Amino acid sequence: MKIAVAGGTGFLGRSITKALLDAGHDVVVGSRRRPEKAPLDPRAKWVAADVTAPETLSALLAGADAVVDAVQFPNSPIENPKKGYTFERIDLGGTRNLVDAAKAAGTPLFIGLSGVGAAEHAPYHWQRFKWEEEQHIVASGVPYVVFRPSWVYGPGDVSLNRFLSFAKFLPFVPVIGNGKTRINPLYVEDLAAHVVAAVQKPEARGRIFEIGGPEVLTMDDVIRTALRVSGRRRLLLHSPKPVMKLVASVAQLAPGRPLTPDAIDFITMDGVADTSSLREVFGLRLTPLEEGLAAYLKR
Repeated sequence: MKIAVAGGTGFLGRSITKALLDAGHDVVVGSRRRPEKAPLDPRAKWVAADVTAPETLSALLAGADAVVDAVQFPNSPIENPKKGYTFERIDLGGTRNLVDAAKAAGTPLFIGLSGVGAAEHAPYHWQRFKWEEEQHIVASGVPYVVFRPSWVYGPGDVSLNRFLSFAKFLPFVPVIGNGKTRINPLYVEDLAAHVVAAVQKPEARGRIFEIGGPEVLTMDDVIRTALRVSGRRRLLLHSPKPVMKLVASVAQLAPGRPLTPDAIDFITMDGVADTSSLREVFGLRLTPLEEGLAAYLKR
């Protein structure tokens, strides 16, 4: 099958692209950056496509049997409105454009990536935008499968690997908040495997699945596991969330916008996925955190 992957050069998109290629599919990757400036599996084809520019999407979708929306804005979840990097413009607006283009092109399947906690009256705007994009997918009439991932980790991520980078030169690892945020961390290759399975699983069509790893852990648990697997022993130094939001309110004014108060909320929110429906329909193994980390930290 020919599968289009929007955002195929990003963290999620790279793993999904590789998994689809390994499964024998033809993959065309759509992104704003040219292949020589972005990581691209040499087996995939590339076309210039930008979900915020609807006129660029027809080339990506031409002849596609399915499209995967793996688009994330740079440095997500740190929004940068001046550059147009926001959940509203990229996640919501971009998904709407891609769904509409898929409908116009007659694409037989749309696979979307939402997020755990998406709801109409969710406490955070990114969760509400994710819910809105889901509603647009459902209402479009295009056959769909939507996944709501928990916290995703793997080689090249900018979350867990950022914690480990601190351990290279500090005697401690800074943790925002009390470290008791609850998540079931999802190995990126497990997400990719489910996307591949969804392509040819009719019983998954028209459904939204939460997806996360097999263990519900606190953020402290996650970081300690990562330190153990990487062979480092460090203290965890917790910074109160209100203090860090104050720091972020100043940091957001710095060049590059390294941190924002909203990003502090994003980092410290619970994200536990209920995987019961996922397991029932897909039946794929979900990787424990220590095993997933060992797959790339010990290479």
